[in-house]
Amino acid sequence: MEFGSRKRYCTLFDLYSEILLDHYRLPRNKGRLDHPTVTVEGTNPLCGDELTLDLEFEGDRLSRVTFDGKGCAISMASASMLTEILQGKTIAEVEKWIADFRAFIRDGHAPEGVEMGDLTALIGVSKLPVRVKCATLPWMTIEEGVRKYRGS
Repeated sequence: MEFGSRKRYCTLFDLYSEILLDHYRLPRNKGRLDHPTVTVEGTNPLCGDELTLDLEFEGDRLSRVTFDGKGCAISMASASMLTEILQGKTIAEVEKWIADFRAFIRDGHAPEGVEMGDLTALIGVSKLPVRVKCATLPWMTIEEGVRKYRGS
């Protein structure tokens, strides 16, 4: 076993890039809304991640989204990035972003013609299956929130 092998080091280095660590240390839109339209919770028992998303809709638009919770750097950074990207988007745009993010994590590269922005910091997650659930937790949770909103 080569604990300090270059291949292992590069994978971990890529995974915990500066962008990811910045979102983890200085999360965007962290906190709770006073009067959310929808509140949804997600957990990842494998890693101990716990996440609450507060969503505020104005008609067909996600006007505000915040998160609160605790977890690993990947899940918390992914939640922070999600709030920046999806805030102000229509429900159709939110659903497209969810699908594009799933493809990105599954395939290890952005779908053709899609600019992933800060989410590119999560590119290494696809190579570490145990971390996929960490990265996708916020995205699956917001998907539940959109379904809940449509049902109300």
